[in-house]
Amino acid sequence: MQRLAGHAILVTGSSTGIGEAIARRCAAEGAAVFLHGHDPAETAETAASLGCPFLAGDLADPDFPTHLISAATSALGRLDGLVNNAAWVVRGSIESITPDFFDRIMAVNVRAPLLLIKAALPFLTASRGCVLNIGSVNAYAGEENLLPYSISKGALQTLSRNLGDTLHRKGVRVNQINPGWVLTPNERKAKQAEGMAPDWPEHLPPAFAPAGRIFHPDEIAAWAALFLSREAGPVSGAVIDVEQYPMIGRNPPKL
Repeated sequence: MQRLAGHAILVTGSSTGIGEAIARRCAAEGAAVFLHGHDPAETAETAASLGCPFLAGDLADPDFPTHLISAATSALGRLDGLVNNAAWVVRGSIESITPDFFDRIMAVNVRAPLLLIKAALPFLTASRGCVLNIGSVNAYAGEENLLPYSISKGALQTLSRNLGDTLHRKGVRVNQINPGWVLTPNERKAKQAEGMAPDWPEHLPPAFAPAGRIFHPDEIAAWAALFLSREAGPVSGAVIDVEQYPMIGRNPPKL
Protein backbone atom coordinates (compact mmCIF):
# COMPACT_ATOMS: atom_id res chain seq x y z
CA MET A 1 0.00 0.00 0.00
CA GLN A 2 1.28 3.47 -0.90
CA ARG A 3 1.40 5.44 2.33
CA LEU A 4 1.20 8.86 0.61
CA ALA A 5 -1.56 8.08 -1.89
CA GLY A 6 -3.72 11.15 -2.43
CA HIS A 7 -1.22 13.50 -0.78
CA ALA A 8 0.15 16.64 -2.43
CA ILE A 9 3.67 17.49 -1.33
CA LEU A 10 6.08 20.34 -2.06
CA VAL A 11 9.78 19.56 -1.61
CA THR A 12 12.19 22.48 -1.74
CA GLY A 13 15.74 21.95 -2.95
CA SER A 14 14.60 18.83 -4.76
CA SER A 15 16.58 19.02 -8.00
CA THR A 16 19.41 16.91 -6.55
CA GLY A 17 20.72 15.21 -3.42
CA ILE A 18 18.53 14.55 -0.38
CA GLY A 19 15.68 16.67 -1.73
CA GLU A 20 15.56 14.74 -4.98
CA ALA A 21 15.58 11.45 -3.08
CA ILE A 22 12.68 12.65 -0.91
CA ALA A 23 10.69 13.78 -3.95
CA ARG A 24 11.24 10.43 -5.67
CA ARG A 25 10.27 8.49 -2.55
CA CYS A 26 7.11 10.59 -2.14
CA ALA A 27 6.14 9.96 -5.75
CA ALA A 28 6.81 6.23 -5.33
CA GLU A 29 4.56 6.28 -2.27
CA GLY A 30 1.71 7.70 -4.36
CA ALA A 31 2.00 11.45 -3.72
CA ALA A 32 1.60 14.22 -6.24
CA VAL A 33 4.87 16.12 -5.95
CA PHE A 34 5.90 19.68 -6.74
CA LEU A 35 9.63 20.31 -7.14
CA HIS A 36 11.72 23.36 -6.42
CA GLY A 37 15.36 24.07 -7.13
CA HIS A 38 17.70 27.01 -7.48
CA ASP A 39 19.07 26.09 -10.90
CA PRO A 40 16.34 26.20 -13.61
CA ALA A 41 17.92 23.69 -15.99
CA GLU A 42 18.76 21.17 -13.29
CA THR A 43 15.31 21.48 -11.73
CA ALA A 44 13.58 21.09 -15.08
CA GLU A 45 15.58 17.94 -15.83
CA THR A 46 14.69 16.31 -12.50
CA ALA A 47 11.04 17.32 -12.83
CA ALA A 48 10.88 15.86 -16.34
CA SER A 49 12.24 12.54 -15.06
CA LEU A 50 9.48 12.46 -12.45
CA GLY A 51 6.77 13.93 -14.65
CA CYS A 52 5.84 16.55 -12.06
CA PRO A 53 5.45 20.34 -11.98
CA PHE A 54 8.21 22.58 -10.66
CA LEU A 55 9.35 26.12 -10.08
CA ALA A 56 12.95 27.30 -9.88
CA GLY A 57 13.92 30.34 -7.88
CA ASP A 58 16.04 31.92 -5.16
CA LEU A 59 14.72 31.40 -1.64
CA ALA A 60 16.79 34.37 -0.45
CA ASP A 61 14.22 36.57 -2.21
CA PRO A 62 11.69 37.37 0.54
CA ASP A 63 8.82 37.35 -1.98
CA PHE A 64 9.65 33.97 -3.50
CA PRO A 65 8.26 31.69 -0.74
CA THR A 66 4.75 33.07 -1.21
CA HIS A 67 5.10 32.73 -4.97
CA LEU A 68 6.29 29.13 -4.61
CA ILE A 69 3.37 28.11 -2.38
CA SER A 70 0.95 29.75 -4.81
CA ALA A 71 2.47 27.88 -7.75
CA ALA A 72 2.46 24.55 -5.92
CA THR A 73 -1.12 24.79 -4.69
CA SER A 74 -2.32 25.96 -8.09
CA ALA A 75 -0.66 22.98 -9.77
CA LEU A 76 -1.59 20.36 -7.18
CA GLY A 77 -4.96 21.69 -6.07
CA ARG A 78 -4.14 21.23 -2.38
CA LEU A 79 -1.17 20.83 -0.03
CA ASP A 80 -0.72 18.03 2.48
CA GLY A 81 3.00 18.26 3.08
CA LEU A 82 5.77 20.85 2.91
CA VAL A 83 9.36 19.63 3.05
CA ASN A 84 11.82 22.43 3.79
CA ASN A 85 14.94 20.76 2.47
CA ALA A 86 16.60 23.57 0.51
CA ALA A 87 19.68 24.97 2.21
CA TRP A 88 22.83 26.82 1.35
CA VAL A 89 25.52 24.36 2.44
CA VAL A 90 28.56 26.57 2.35
CA ARG A 91 31.90 26.71 4.11
CA GLY A 92 32.61 29.60 6.44
CA SER A 93 34.54 30.27 9.64
CA ILE A 94 34.71 32.99 12.29
CA GLU A 95 37.60 34.53 10.34
CA SER A 96 35.86 34.57 6.95
CA ILE A 97 32.32 35.51 7.88
CA THR A 98 30.90 38.85 6.71
CA PRO A 99 27.51 40.47 7.44
CA ASP A 100 26.21 39.90 3.90
CA PHE A 101 27.36 36.26 3.90
CA PHE A 102 25.70 35.60 7.25
CA ASP A 103 22.48 37.36 6.26
CA ARG A 104 22.17 35.32 3.07
CA ILE A 105 22.66 31.96 4.77
CA MET A 106 20.08 32.85 7.40
CA ALA A 107 17.69 34.07 4.70
CA VAL A 108 17.90 30.79 2.77
CA ASN A 109 18.22 28.32 5.65
CA VAL A 110 15.91 29.89 8.26
CA ARG A 111 13.81 32.78 6.96
CA ALA A 112 12.67 30.96 3.82
CA PRO A 113 11.33 27.91 5.71
CA LEU A 114 9.51 30.24 8.09
CA LEU A 115 7.93 32.23 5.26
CA LEU A 116 7.05 29.05 3.37
CA ILE A 117 5.25 27.68 6.42
CA LYS A 118 3.43 30.97 6.89
CA ALA A 119 2.24 31.01 3.27
CA ALA A 120 1.32 27.32 3.32
CA LEU A 121 -0.50 27.39 6.65
CA PRO A 122 -4.05 27.94 5.30
CA PHE A 123 -3.67 24.99 2.93
CA LEU A 124 -2.04 22.74 5.53
CA THR A 125 -4.72 23.64 8.06
CA ALA A 126 -7.42 22.69 5.57
CA SER A 127 -5.79 19.31 4.86
CA ARG A 128 -4.57 18.73 8.44
CA GLY A 129 -1.19 18.36 6.82
CA CYS A 130 2.37 18.58 8.02
CA VAL A 131 5.74 20.27 7.68
CA LEU A 132 9.03 18.40 7.67
CA ASN A 133 12.18 20.47 8.08
CA ILE A 134 15.50 18.92 7.07
CA GLY A 135 18.13 20.09 9.50
CA SER A 136 21.56 18.75 10.37
CA VAL A 137 23.40 17.27 13.32
CA ASN A 138 25.61 20.34 12.94
CA ALA A 139 22.90 22.18 14.89
CA TYR A 140 24.44 20.79 18.08
CA ALA A 141 28.14 21.42 17.61
CA GLY A 142 29.09 22.06 14.02
CA GLU A 143 32.56 22.27 12.56
CA GLU A 144 35.11 25.05 12.38
CA ASN A 145 34.60 25.58 8.65
CA LEU A 146 30.79 25.29 8.83
CA LEU A 147 30.09 27.92 11.47
CA PRO A 148 27.33 29.98 9.78
CA TYR A 149 25.70 26.86 8.33
CA SER A 150 25.67 25.24 11.77
CA ILE A 151 24.18 28.38 13.35
CA SER A 152 21.40 28.36 10.78
CA LYS A 153 20.56 24.72 11.49
CA GLY A 154 20.40 25.46 15.21
CA ALA A 155 17.90 28.21 14.47
CA LEU A 156 15.87 25.89 12.23
CA GLN A 157 15.70 23.37 15.06
CA THR A 158 14.26 26.02 17.40
CA LEU A 159 11.75 26.99 14.71
CA SER A 160 10.63 23.35 14.39
CA ARG A 161 10.18 22.85 18.11
CA ASN A 162 8.27 26.10 18.53
CA LEU A 163 5.92 25.62 15.58
CA GLY A 164 5.59 21.91 16.32
CA ASP A 165 3.76 22.95 19.46
CA THR A 166 1.86 26.03 18.32
CA LEU A 167 0.71 24.79 14.90
CA HIS A 168 -0.30 21.39 16.22
CA ARG A 169 -3.23 23.17 17.85
CA LYS A 170 -4.36 24.08 14.32
CA GLY A 171 -4.04 20.47 13.20
CA VAL A 172 -0.68 20.95 11.46
CA ARG A 173 2.25 18.78 12.53
CA VAL A 174 5.82 20.16 12.34
CA ASN A 175 8.82 17.89 12.75
CA GLN A 176 12.50 17.88 11.84
CA ILE A 177 15.05 15.31 10.70
CA ASN A 178 18.72 16.01 11.45
CA PRO A 179 20.75 13.87 9.03
CA GLY A 180 24.32 12.97 9.77
CA TRP A 181 26.92 12.74 7.04
CA VAL A 182 25.20 11.92 3.73
CA LEU A 183 26.91 10.96 0.49
CA THR A 184 25.21 13.35 -1.92
CA PRO A 185 26.74 14.31 -5.28
CA ASN A 186 27.52 17.77 -3.93
CA GLU A 187 29.20 16.38 -0.80
CA ARG A 188 31.35 14.07 -2.90
CA LYS A 189 32.50 17.02 -5.01
CA ALA A 190 33.03 19.31 -2.02
CA LYS A 191 35.32 16.86 -0.25
CA GLN A 192 37.37 16.31 -3.39
CA ALA A 193 37.68 20.08 -3.77
CA GLU A 194 39.05 20.16 -0.22
CA GLY A 195 41.79 17.70 -1.18
CA MET A 196 40.31 14.30 -0.42
CA ALA A 197 40.81 11.45 -2.92
CA PRO A 198 38.02 10.58 -5.38
CA ASP A 199 37.39 7.34 -3.48
CA TRP A 200 37.23 9.04 -0.06
CA PRO A 201 33.85 7.49 0.87
CA GLU A 202 35.50 4.06 0.91
CA HIS A 203 38.21 5.11 3.37
CA LEU A 204 36.44 6.78 6.28
CA PRO A 205 37.65 6.19 9.84
CA PRO A 206 35.29 4.47 12.30
CA ALA A 207 34.85 7.71 14.25
CA PHE A 208 32.76 9.02 11.35
CA ALA A 209 31.36 5.78 9.95
CA PRO A 210 31.03 3.02 12.56
CA ALA A 211 28.92 1.08 10.02
CA GLY A 212 31.74 1.28 7.48
CA ARG A 213 29.98 3.87 5.35
CA ILE A 214 27.94 7.06 5.61
CA PHE A 215 24.28 7.55 4.68
CA HIS A 216 22.78 7.51 1.22
CA PRO A 217 20.10 10.08 0.30
CA ASP A 218 17.52 7.29 -0.16
CA GLU A 219 17.88 6.37 3.51
CA ILE A 220 17.04 9.90 4.62
CA ALA A 221 14.10 9.88 2.20
CA ALA A 222 12.70 6.77 3.91
CA TRP A 223 12.54 8.64 7.21
CA ALA A 224 10.93 11.61 5.48
CA ALA A 225 8.19 9.46 3.97
CA LEU A 226 7.28 8.17 7.42
CA PHE A 227 6.96 11.63 8.96
CA LEU A 228 4.91 12.87 6.00
CA SER A 229 2.47 9.99 6.28
CA ARG A 230 -0.47 9.42 8.59
CA GLU A 231 1.52 6.55 10.09
CA ALA A 232 3.46 9.13 12.11
CA GLY A 233 0.28 9.74 14.08
CA PRO A 234 0.07 12.96 16.11
CA VAL A 235 3.84 13.35 16.53
CA SER A 236 4.78 17.03 16.37
CA GLY A 237 7.70 19.10 17.57
CA ALA A 238 10.03 16.12 17.28
CA VAL A 239 13.64 16.49 16.18
CA ILE A 240 15.08 13.14 15.13
CA ASP A 241 18.83 12.69 14.68
CA VAL A 242 19.35 10.26 11.80
CA GLU A 243 22.94 9.42 12.63
CA GLN A 244 24.86 6.22 13.33
CA TYR A 245 26.07 7.24 16.79
CA PRO A 246 24.90 9.49 19.67
CA MET A 247 25.43 12.94 18.26
CA ILE A 248 25.67 15.48 21.08
CA GLY A 249 29.29 16.32 21.81
CA ARG A 250 30.63 13.96 19.15
CA ASN A 251 31.15 15.90 15.93
CA PRO A 252 34.91 16.23 15.32
CA PRO A 253 36.25 17.92 12.18
CA LYS A 254 35.93 15.78 9.05
CA LEU A 255 39.59 15.72 8.03
